[in-house]
Amino acid sequence: MELSRVELLPGVWLNHLRSDKFKTACLSVNLLTQLTRETASMNALIPFVLRRGCTRYGDMEAISARLDELYGTAIEPVVRRIGEIQCLGFYASIPESAFLPGKEDVLRPACELLGELLLNPATRGGLLLPQYVDSEREKMLDALRARVNEKRSYSVMRCIEEMCCFEDFSAGRLGGIDEMKNVRYQKLSKHYRSLLQSCPIEIFYCGRADRKRLAALLRDTLSTLPRGEIDYELGTEIRMNALEDQPREVTEPMDVSQGKLVIGFRLGECMDDPDLAALTVFNGVFGSGSTSKLFANVREKLQLCYYAGSMIDTHKGLLLAAAGIDCDKKDAAQAEIFRQLEAMRRGEISDEELQAAKAGAAADLRMAEDSQGELEGFYLSQILRGLDYGPAELAELCEDVTKDDVVAVAQSVDCDLIYFLTEDGEGEADAQEEL
Repeated sequence: MELSRVELLPGVWLNHLRSDKFKTACLSVNLLTQLTRETASMNALIPFVLRRGCTRYGDMEAISARLDELYGTAIEPVVRRIGEIQCLGFYASIPESAFLPGKEDVLRPACELLGELLLNPATRGGLLLPQYVDSEREKMLDALRARVNEKRSYSVMRCIEEMCCFEDFSAGRLGGIDEMKNVRYQKLSKHYRSLLQSCPIEIFYCGRADRKRLAALLRDTLSTLPRGEIDYELGTEIRMNALEDQPREVTEPMDVSQGKLVIGFRLGECMDDPDLAALTVFNGVFGSGSTSKLFANVREKLQLCYYAGSMIDTHKGLLLAAAGIDCDKKDAAQAEIFRQLEAMRRGEISDEELQAAKAGAAADLRMAEDSQGELEGFYLSQILRGLDYGPAELAELCEDVTKDDVVAVAQSVDCDLIYFLTEDGEGEADAQEEL
């Protein structure tokens, strides 16, 4: 599979991946805008409000009926944060005509419906319907408040918020509760119109349709898209080193029985010219997967935690090591995590550890070619990096990573913040979370 790229309209790009592998085609439309605390909540709300109704199909019941007529085509709102770029829009799954009765082609009507949702929302007096905005705002507030219920992801989110407290990255993909509370239909309507005029738009397609035919369909679909001065100055601020000389520490008490330790690192000088393959394999050796140092030593050998692992954000230049622990084992677990990183800095990486990390990373990347959703996310991420190679090519690069490459990344990493979610000693503790 080879990706081709063509500009349909000013600032509107089609990324086309021709494939006969799937029984459905996927089509996503992504408006790209700079992530800021002031606008993140409004941006996140827009696709969900648009999905409530359009001029031709005024409510969700009518939209669902139309999707049923298109043999179960699905169109869902999507909001992502990639570095400090917020991506909002729709993801559609469209049955391929080869598998439909009479080989009926639903690509054109599906594109038309997608265009209707994006460009012709249900309005009154030129403004988004207040009942739709209010309803979706309350649902989004419920989702934001519910984040605390998943302590593992909540602790990671809180570590990022504290570590990046002076950066817009801390806003998150959905924005904040206070900002969401203040969204009103008049302000959101104005902001929506502004985004249509100024946002670069990335469209991704994976399926059997010919690129020229699809491009013509999409040009027709988006022919009424208003375009003004397009904001191409989108990017992510990368802080190379920790904010202070010594890692900051944040402890948050809560009614829990299992503590959550998250250590936030900056990837450092290696982000001057990031080697995506080396970063991926480094993460595999350090904490991603069952062969990693954190899993094998902190969890299995020393039994200091219920889970231990690491995750890496190669757009923002962050590394997070996370562990679920008994609260009285915080110091021991923390010390062991740092000890494993120091061992990597000294080059104490066995051939078995390196090969397992390389094989695991390569296998995961090649598996991405079996999922249109994974392919869509991968290529959107690559486009924002300014790279054009696919998961198979990155898998090959991972297989060529050397121990010296991994050691160089480890030596670049700088600890910024240590976050600890711990028991407050009051009330009944939550049931101990499963691994």
